[in-house]
Formats: sequence, C-alpha cells, structure tokens
Amino acid sequence: MLPSPALASAVDTLQAQLVEIPAGQIQLRDDRLKRQWQVDVGPFWLAAFPITQALYRAVTGEAPSRFLGEEHPVEMVSWHEAVTFCNRLSEAAGLTSCYHFGPEAEAVRFAPLAPGYRLPTEAEWEYACKAGTPGTRYGELDNIAWYKGNSGQTTQPVGQKLPNAWGLYDMLGNVWEWCSDIYDEAVYGSYRIMRGGGWCDEPRGCLATNRRRSHPRSFQIDDLGFRVARNGH
Repeated sequence: MLPSPALASAVDTLQAQLVEIPAGQIQLRDDRLKRQWQVDVGPFWLAAFPITQALYRAVTGEAPSRFLGEEHPVEMVSWHEAVTFCNRLSEAAGLTSCYHFGPEAEAVRFAPLAPGYRLPTEAEWEYACKAGTPGTRYGELDNIAWYKGNSGQTTQPVGQKLPNAWGLYDMLGNVWEWCSDIYDEAVYGSYRIMRGGGWCDEPRGCLATNRRRSHPRSFQIDDLGFRVARNGH
C-alpha cells in the first residue's frame, strides 16, 4: 500500500534533515558506577532536529504533546512509542525496520544493522552532540539551548538556537532525547537511556555527558522527545 500524502511528505522531510556523521571514537562515563569506557562509532546519519509535533502526527496520527505547536518538539512520548514511530517511518520509506516486538511487553529486539530509521545509540548521540569539541557543551548555553533560564517554562520551536559544528540543532535543552540502549539490565531491567537536558533543567542538566534512564513503556513526560538516525554506508 502506498503511504498517504502526509506520510510520504514526512518521509521526504526526514530524509532531507539527515546529517552525515563521520566515524570516530567517544569515551562514555557513568558517574553512578564511576566507570569510563571507549566506543568506536561507525558512520551514520542523524536528523538535524528533534521530531516535531507535525512530523509525529503525520506518521502516527497522534498528538500527545502538552505544549502545542507544529514545529515544537513532540513530547509525552514513551520509548516504545518513539521506536514504533521509527518502524512506521521505515515501512513508509520501503526500508527494513530496526525494531521487532516480541510477545512479552518488554521484549523488543533491536537490529542494529537494518537500514531503517531508529533511535541513535547513546554513544552515537554523545559523539554527534560534541561534534569534535572536547567539552561538555558545544557552545555557550544561552546560544545553543532552551533551558530553565530562557525557555519561558515551555518547549520552543526546533532550530531556533545555534547548531553544533556538524549542523545539529537542539542537541542540548528543549527536550531530552531517547536513545536505543538499555541502561543497566542487571539493575534496572528494560530501562532505556535518555540524553541532552530539557526546557525545565538547570544548566547542570544540559551537558553532553549526562545520562538518565526510565521505563520504556510507562514513562512519558513533557520534556522528553527524540530524533531519528539511520546507518551510514
């Protein structure tokens, strides 16, 4: 079945927003466990902006957000809803999906080599956020992010602040972003990782290195959204 005009337009819009991210390495850290580790990151594509409410509605037919605005980032979206969006986008684009849902509620298998749309891994996310810079931010906070000090206690339209060196907007502030990864299965079960800080965070919450986690099905909040990725060639 051919996708609807709105869905086809959403596919075209997302394809045009993808930024090619080169291969490299990133050192991650977990302050809770006092642990650091290095990850090799292959080339991939990452959307320049968080998914907007207009794009989310075009793909899913749903409008879950608290703060309404076509070009505001979608929020109040669980991890499961974010990856369902990715699968629907992949199907509309004629690509193999990256996520496969099992019979149990928490059973989701991630196919990292599939060509479809997906959430970035947390290593990809932090590597792309830093864009080659050594610090925990890619610029002065007021210039690059919406946070507690300047947001007006709401999300803001995407792309209004300065991008990082690779042309990615709102990597810090506005909304936190879901990543594909499980945080610590032995301790937290299926909890998934989120990155980036949001509109209601203090400056210390908007750092490239911050890691948070929550339940993939039940956690939906008004400062948490996502952006999409695809594998590179």
